Amino acid sequence: MFQKILVANRGEIAVRVIRACREMGIRTVAVYSKADQEALHTQLADESICIGPAQGEESYLNMEQIISATIASKAEAIHPGFGFLSENAKFAGMCRQCQIAFIGPSAEVIHKMGNKAEARKTMKEALVPVIPGTEEAVTQAEQAQKLAEEIGYPIMIKAAFGGGGKGMRISKSREDFAANFQTAQREAEKGFGDGTMYLERYIERPRHIEVQILADKYGNVVHLGERDCSLQMHHQKVLEEAPAVILPDSVRKKMGETAVLAAKAVGYENAGTIEFLYEGNGTFYFMEMNTRIQVEHPITEMVTGVDLVKEQIRIAAGEPLSFTQDMVCGKGHAIECRINAKMPGKITNLHLPGGNGIRVDTAIYPGDIVTPYYDSMLVKLIAYDRDRESAIRKLTSALGELVIEGVPTNLDFQYQLVQSPAFIKGEMDTETLEQMGAGLC
Repeated sequence: MFQKILVANRGEIAVRVIRACREMGIRTVAVYSKADQEALHTQLADESICIGPAQGEESYLNMEQIISATIASKAEAIHPGFGFLSENAKFAGMCRQCQIAFIGPSAEVIHKMGNKAEARKTMKEALVPVIPGTEEAVTQAEQAQKLAEEIGYPIMIKAAFGGGGKGMRISKSREDFAANFQTAQREAEKGFGDGTMYLERYIERPRHIEVQILADKYGNVVHLGERDCSLQMHHQKVLEEAPAVILPDSVRKKMGETAVLAAKAVGYENAGTIEFLYEGNGTFYFMEMNTRIQVEHPITEMVTGVDLVKEQIRIAAGEPLSFTQDMVCGKGHAIECRINAKMPGKITNLHLPGGNGIRVDTAIYPGDIVTPYYDSMLVKLIAYDRDRESAIRKLTSALGELVIEGVPTNLDFQYQLVQSPAFIKGEMDTETLEQMGAGLC
């Protein structure tokens, strides 16, 4: 087992990883920008090293500085968390060249699955169902328009590299295709440095279902059930729950088996997520693979009892999975709300809820400064109970108790959302919040 791990991230995920390491008896090294000198993760780690200015490009995305900090601190491994360098194939390759364990999949797998067009092709060859679309990536609007007409409208235009809703546009007809393609391509070039695009048939009002997988270095792959991530605004997840109550048991079983098949098809190692669009009537399609731990991983931990971060570390250290598929048993229901800041500021007052079945993942504290440089997520509030109805009541109570003062947040939005008739009935899809969001703000 590793003796020391450097955590190449910040915020609540850095705190989450540090806590897991402490419980495993592993020393930790935090890296921080000048804006994060007093951040919680720097205070919890055994060592802290400044790696640059406030801007992420010069600190948390500075590969050379992070590698240097790892070598200087004599850490044996790097945990990248999510975001920043977690899905950067070049960084994973640099770690390997420097004989530093990267707690995640190989650089080759990250590259293959990070190129969404290549991932589609790989999954199709493995007989994993994919959304009808282009076989190869495209770069020219004229060529793309011809392909769009063959696939049929409406159509989704997507960046081959990237994520987070950037570089994506929906075209409903020939008339608006060229403008949408060019806009999405410019956004992809700006956000990811690559304007390669691909096309998919647009599936209207699907459910966004993802399956958590774990894979060791010895070919063992298991799934830990699914999460329903359909509630989104501008392609950004707002609330997630596990399990997905919309799925018939037969579809749930098939989706889990398909996720394992997909992971094996690319020789995957460590934690990952296979994302599907569920069209209904038992039909689902592979959308993409996230080659890292997910923001919403706590709800899977709550229903399975498996600590995903500790499993990541054990796998990277060369240990085989300690359980088999038939030992995974989901129980109860868990829901996660993301509480985000609407603008920078200082946390002047903070009260975090607690109690049986309530989990709060955060790195903020009274007096903490919310800067404009990084992701706006402040708190992940998770509620767990024996069934969905009980979990909703528990989450509603916890949201009512949560107090964050000094910066405006989406707390009121989340409180109203979990009490809305559509959510309570489970009648939501990927377009629900776009339609009802204004009325909830």
